[in-house]
Amino acid sequence: MFRATLKRFLGRIDIAIRNILFIIFLRLPFIMDHANKLHLLTKVLRAFRTDSKGAEQKAIMTRKVSTHEISQHANEEDAWIVVNGKVYDVTKFAQGHPGGAEIIYQFAGRDASKPYNSTHSPSLIMELDDHVIGELDTSTITEEWSREVQDPQNTASSTDTTYQRPALEDIINLDDFEHVAMNTFSPKSWAYNSGAANDNFTRDANRSFFRDIWFRPAIMRNVSSVNLKSTLFGCDLDIPVYISPVGAAKTVFEEGELALARGAANSGIPYCLSTMSSYSLSEILDVTSKPVFYQLYINKDRPKTEALVRLAQDSGKVKALFVTADLPVMSKREADERIKPEGNAVLIKVTQGSKHVGKKSAGLAKSNSSMIDSSLNWNDLKWLRSITNLPILVKGVQRAEDALMAAQVGFDGIVISNHGGRAADTAPPAILILLEIHRYCPEVFGKIKVLIDGGFRRGSDVVKAICLGASAVGLGRPFQYALGYGQEGVEHAVELLKEEIQTSTQLVGMTDLMRDASPTYLNTAGVEHLLPPNYTSIQKSFLRRLIKL
Repeated sequence: MFRATLKRFLGRIDIAIRNILFIIFLRLPFIMDHANKLHLLTKVLRAFRTDSKGAEQKAIMTRKVSTHEISQHANEEDAWIVVNGKVYDVTKFAQGHPGGAEIIYQFAGRDASKPYNSTHSPSLIMELDDHVIGELDTSTITEEWSREVQDPQNTASSTDTTYQRPALEDIINLDDFEHVAMNTFSPKSWAYNSGAANDNFTRDANRSFFRDIWFRPAIMRNVSSVNLKSTLFGCDLDIPVYISPVGAAKTVFEEGELALARGAANSGIPYCLSTMSSYSLSEILDVTSKPVFYQLYINKDRPKTEALVRLAQDSGKVKALFVTADLPVMSKREADERIKPEGNAVLIKVTQGSKHVGKKSAGLAKSNSSMIDSSLNWNDLKWLRSITNLPILVKGVQRAEDALMAAQVGFDGIVISNHGGRAADTAPPAILILLEIHRYCPEVFGKIKVLIDGGFRRGSDVVKAICLGASAVGLGRPFQYALGYGQEGVEHAVELLKEEIQTSTQLVGMTDLMRDASPTYLNTAGVEHLLPPNYTSIQKSFLRRLIKL
């Protein structure tokens, strides 16, 4: 029995090594039983296999691949690309690439380092190390092969060569950052960051509705000293603001999310990392000593999500998870789709006669959409609770009934959000949903934390949300625009918000924002007629039947 088992263990090893190990293990002291012998053998084999795999990988990496050979693999049945000196076989990977196979094919047989590095951290491609063919033989590079695939849509958006970016000290509000971004971002980056779903009605309403909510200032309140500080899930906030998650920050600034994380930490506000970040979670956490939040898309491959959640929890820096629920499928982002894949000449050559030709450009917005699990539902909170003890918020609440449901099933908080107008177009503006919850189910505020994002540009907007019960306010696009100036731009944006929030707090007659804020400081008559009927009364009656826990 032991001899047969031993032979099975050694069956795949070189015959000479196998015979030696076979003799050694049979001659082990008689007092060592067969189980212990097999346990010892397993450890030896693991070490052997690890060394073998390492040797095999080393052999691959020492192989030099010529540009001529790489050029022979430039079609959808056989696609190689070069990234940062390594040659990858992406034939199988391309068809499952979240941004579409075309983005891969356009660089088949070529060097894709520049477009890759403009969007991603160099470390992310290490996940494809099993697909490495070898190293690029730089001595074989020719002028023809190295000629860049032209990407006219990845150059500065402004055709006005006289445009001069203002100095940072001349930026006096968040709109100034947006104006600069419009004139300096590449068309691709501008479309991704500024665009929204369909006709952009919800994106625009998010902002415009603040104009119809008026302050009711109180006077004679001695506002010589005010307090704006608060705490949220163990994080200390200088102001009740956090940086909302936005992906692909590297398309704006080389350091992308790293600069956002450092800027937030230096400014006394939390940063909420995106699953779709240009850098890995570990890389971002390494550059900040302050706690952060983590926005989570649930992957169709649930074990991948579990691994991310455990990594976040084990870091000790992530203090809450924001589970995104308002985007079960990708919305139509027309501005993004109009930005065609770069290098059309190469693309035509590679996909000629392909079944993929004719598909719309996916755009940056869809760069990871295929991995999102559209089956996410309320019962999945059980699964999430089983893999983490971090506070869990559901992000994307757009009706009072769902706020009530979130509190009932046990979420620690909600984020009122319509993805900055990127989810369902003509969905209600975020501030209107906050008012709806306050009107129809105010008990929610006493049970869970209520956060909100969407359309905030002024400190006065933030104060209005706090008066309606919000615990904190997220801003996404404004910080992306500020990131055009790097970390300093992020910190400057926070300072502008601090000044405006303090001034608004004083002008309406409050001395401690989080303590004093209430609806009595607001006149919401201009939007109340847009509130829906009180569906929450029906929801409360049937809540237990709706939730199967």
